[in-house]
Amino acid sequence: MDYGKPKRIFEDSGTVDPIRSYHVQLENVVSTKNQDLKTMVDLGRYFSIFAPRQSGKTTFFEDFCHELEKDPTYVAILLSFQDYKQLEKARFYGLIEEAIIEQVLERLEEVRCNNMEPVRELLSSHHLTDHISFRKLFEKLNKVIPPKKIIVFIDEFDGIPIGELENFLTTSRELYQKYKKRTAKALYSVGLVGIRNITKLIVGGVSPFNIADQVKLPPFSLQNVRDLYAQYAEETNQPFTEEAVEKVYKETAGQPWLVNRLGTILTVDIKPETTDPITEEDVEKAIKNLHKERNSHFDNLVEKARMYKETFVEIIFNGVEYNPDDEDQSLLEQYGLIKEKDDMAVVASPIYRRRFLKTFFRESGAIVDVSLKGYFRPDGLLNMEAILSDFEEYIIQIGVSAFYQSQKPYEKTGQFLLTAWLYQFVEAGKGELRYEVPTGLGRMDILLTYQGHRYVIETKINRSHGDQALSKAIDQLCGKYLLTEQADEGYVVIFDPKTRVGELCTPQKHIVAGKQILSFNIGIGR
Repeated sequence: MDYGKPKRIFEDSGTVDPIRSYHVQLENVVSTKNQDLKTMVDLGRYFSIFAPRQSGKTTFFEDFCHELEKDPTYVAILLSFQDYKQLEKARFYGLIEEAIIEQVLERLEEVRCNNMEPVRELLSSHHLTDHISFRKLFEKLNKVIPPKKIIVFIDEFDGIPIGELENFLTTSRELYQKYKKRTAKALYSVGLVGIRNITKLIVGGVSPFNIADQVKLPPFSLQNVRDLYAQYAEETNQPFTEEAVEKVYKETAGQPWLVNRLGTILTVDIKPETTDPITEEDVEKAIKNLHKERNSHFDNLVEKARMYKETFVEIIFNGVEYNPDDEDQSLLEQYGLIKEKDDMAVVASPIYRRRFLKTFFRESGAIVDVSLKGYFRPDGLLNMEAILSDFEEYIIQIGVSAFYQSQKPYEKTGQFLLTAWLYQFVEAGKGELRYEVPTGLGRMDILLTYQGHRYVIETKINRSHGDQALSKAIDQLCGKYLLTEQADEGYVVIFDPKTRVGELCTPQKHIVAGKQILSFNIGIGR
């Protein structure tokens, strides 16, 4: 078969139009009660849909409304507060009024409502000026157009003027409670769509929307990715191998923007205008291109990650327990940077992990020419003494201000800088670097693997007199971590506030129970 020019594109810049873009329906979109949206609407429930930006929220609920309107009983009103944040109250409610009038009249004419005159008269005489007039509008509409069910969906609810947040949510709550036991409800169902879990908003010590069900929009499933790419293959006769599809799903964790962006790179840049199948190797190339790309998606996320950098970096290296009440974790999850997996907080996708890890490491200034022969032993393994000695020189060059500005203990700052330094030796698949690695005997600070050889590194901050920190680190290495890793050598890096930065200390060698330990005392004193 010949290659066919694609009729649509992989959408990565806004709401998906199925006529112009490849499109799939999300699977398993349910509330915490395991009810799908249609069930909740039929039951007259109020709910919130939340998910990070560029994850398909708007597309999903617009699709849902189109399906809902196949039933003439429903009158769906779609609002968006995307650019309303700075509006005065009068302008805010005026815009809502315009949108409601237009959509109600259009929908009722579409379903041939036989009571149009009273509706027109009401809509022309009742003006929205505040949250009370908003509530009364639906109470009056309910009386003139029975037995219709009015549904309001508000996209980008986070954009509501802050002064109206409590009023608007409280009014919605009152409508729900007042008509909960009635068949003819003034406002039958409400869906608020945003990046925040609106049900958790606290105003004046209480949540004014605590009556709502919570719906968390899931990412693409593997089948979603398979179906999306199959649409392109059907139009062009260029298939994706199953291995390629699974690779995309694994690397993106189903994040819709990433899936679509990789689809574009694969079909436009990596293997364009051919019927040759797109393979797993092609996906690897596309991911490399994506990591080098400047785009608004990454720019927005890295800005958010910088706001909670220390928590995010800790999560990047694993070992952080998921805590929904931790403010930093909650906000990182809200922005789509992390998620919960097996009770742990993890980065939302491998692509995010690598992209933002490199960003923060570059910002740390940890740059060295890893090709220098002094960094390698004759057998091809790493010369850790040379690597750690030059790390000490790096600390002298950058100064110690980072150790005193951070909210985290000095040791965490040192671990991050040391890990950034070591990362250069395993970048681009040359090895693996892990941070705070859980073992049956505790957590190793840093585990570097290069050409199958494991380097175990323990870091400490010297807060006491004498060699207590060093002794404790050596005991941990020899008594726990070297045993679990079946290694005969380990490394200790002590960050010492009692030694002025710039005072170079000679590395010390220790032999304990047949294990070789090389220790470094790095001055961070001012």
